[in-house]
Amino acid sequence: MRFRHPASVAGVVMLLLVAAATWLPTPGFAQAPGAANPGTVDLEEAERQARESLEGPSGPQANPVPQSTPSPTEPAPEKKSLNLLKLIFGGSWLMLATVIPILIMSLIVTVFGIERALGLRKRKVLPPQLVEELGSASSGEGGLNPRQAYKICQQYPSAAASVIRAALLKLGRPHSELEAAVREANEREAGRRDAIVRPLSLAAAISPLLGLLGTVLGMIMAFFETASGSISGSKAAALAEGIYTALITTFLGLVVAIPAAILAHWFEGRMQRLFLEIDDLLLGMMPQLEK
Repeated sequence: MRFRHPASVAGVVMLLLVAAATWLPTPGFAQAPGAANPGTVDLEEAERQARESLEGPSGPQANPVPQSTPSPTEPAPEKKSLNLLKLIFGGSWLMLATVIPILIMSLIVTVFGIERALGLRKRKVLPPQLVEELGSASSGEGGLNPRQAYKICQQYPSAAASVIRAALLKLGRPHSELEAAVREANEREAGRRDAIVRPLSLAAAISPLLGLLGTVLGMIMAFFETASGSISGSKAAALAEGIYTALITTFLGLVVAIPAAILAHWFEGRMQRLFLEIDDLLLGMMPQLEK
């Protein structure tokens, strides 16, 4: 008979040895009446051991591995939404100390931007009615009368009318004195209008610096809280939150500064174009006034 498993061979050999030892008499040993036969007990134990050996690896496992039960599906983490108002007013008091001036600058840009948009309209600086009246007066016999031109300028008060009146008051004087009077009146009127554009230039220059100051203060506080150990949760998450909260002041500063710079540049260019038209009008009038 051929045994394929080593455990089966060992079990059969052990069974034969135990059986032989059981049937052989032991010298000097007398079995007491009524006592159990030791051979029978040993035989039963040997049969049990042999049976366990024969079962081997294919037999039932003594300690079955408990099957792992699938864990319930964990809910997905809730996605956070970015709330700008909460970021703006939810920072430290140091950040709020820079946010408030930036908001004031935004109000200044809005107010002065609307005012300059209305004040630099062409009919406010160089009224078309003024040009038409002066053209009609100069087309008559004898050319343009200085007294009549002065009265027309008084009817349409504007930057162009002020420059023309200054030229009319210097008629008959040397040409250099007339040019100086016109240039002075032109610069005075341009300065009045440029004074209202200066707050826009100031807001364009100051707002980014205020935003940068708030960001630096916010990052200092974020790193300080992370290093001091006062954070109970993840330090990386807390540091990232502190940094993007601090960057909101730079964002606000740029939001205010970019429109302010655009408006200031556009208003300055518009003033230059309008005053060049005033100079052209005055140069066309001077030959008729000097007759």
